[in-house]
Amino acid sequence: MSINNVQIFDTTLRDGEQVPGCKLNTEQKLIIANRLDILGVDVIEAGFPVSSPGDYNSVLEISKIIKNATVCALTRANQKDIEVAAAALKYAKRPRIHTGIGTSDSHIIYKFNSTQDKIIERAIEAVAYAKKFVEDVEFYAEDAGRTSNEFLAKVCEQVIKAGATVLNIPDTTGYCLPDEYGAKIKFLKENVKGIHNVIISCHCHNDLGLATANAIAGVQNGARQIECTINGIGERAGNTALEEVVMILKQHPYLNLDTNINTRLLYETSQLVQQSMGMIVQPNKAIIGENAFAHSSGIHQDGVIKNRETYEIINPADVGVNESSIILTARSGRAALAYRAKNVGYDLTKIELDDIYPQFLQFADHHKEVNDNDLHHLMELNHIHKTSIAI
Repeated sequence: MSINNVQIFDTTLRDGEQVPGCKLNTEQKLIIANRLDILGVDVIEAGFPVSSPGDYNSVLEISKIIKNATVCALTRANQKDIEVAAAALKYAKRPRIHTGIGTSDSHIIYKFNSTQDKIIERAIEAVAYAKKFVEDVEFYAEDAGRTSNEFLAKVCEQVIKAGATVLNIPDTTGYCLPDEYGAKIKFLKENVKGIHNVIISCHCHNDLGLATANAIAGVQNGARQIECTINGIGERAGNTALEEVVMILKQHPYLNLDTNINTRLLYETSQLVQQSMGMIVQPNKAIIGENAFAHSSGIHQDGVIKNRETYEIINPADVGVNESSIILTARSGRAALAYRAKNVGYDLTKIELDDIYPQFLQFADHHKEVNDNDLHHLMELNHIHKTSIAI
């Protein structure tokens, strides 16, 4: 892997599916998994096999059909979980077991009633055992965001010795600020023996709305894998949104980082996940929301009509959206009205536009949006006939 390539680890089918009401059956998971493979994700976390017979079967069936991506299965740090995961991955061309344990004081004391030394022992044992089944073993230090850097470094060094190939540094509760999370990755890069022989992974949650920012801070400081989901779905406030981090790296070439994602499939993939899970994203969602490329302010509309880049930093086509939307409202100006009228076949003269604009505003003041049918009606009232083919 190039040092400038950031691997995309998609956990839509594992962490994303843990959202209440988003349960998928095996057939739905297979469709999404195949789409993720076509999209170009590097790793598909297909599920948590020991959690249920259905999840086991889904991981097993996904492993059979995936041609390019690594197929990953989650486990806790115990032998049974790892054995079940290995069995579910037996058909995968590129299998990975993702095992780990909590490392923060909160997890060690209250969740495990244990000590730091015992946690390190369990981490080593889990990685070493997983290594008996697959070559590619990822270790997660759950709640790494609230784990002291010094102890986290000790854990990481020991699991590398045990055979871990990827180190997942999760901000499980979404607590870190970007500079704190970036500094944590930097600390590990500088203080863990053998760290340059493994991939550091960012798994950030969005409880404070910082998942994407933290993931980007992580790769800026040396991480080379981002764990994310389509539409940012996931437990509580969700995970890092795949489409956001991918487009940030694409739109900021000076970062000199890139992914293998075919970005023109992002919108289509987002729609598939929304329809399958019944989890509709808010209209103002970055990149794939219905309003991401919609303009209703007259000033913005005029600028976009003259030159798209005036108000759009992303070409809609780059994410699979056909074109920008000029939405007619009471805030729209003459340029937007003329543009939309031409789209439906009316090439207005300046005099016609000046005459009809006040009527348009009066109508728009009483409606949230002026649609194409409304435009036709307005033209008919003013005896304006179509003069061009709609574009």
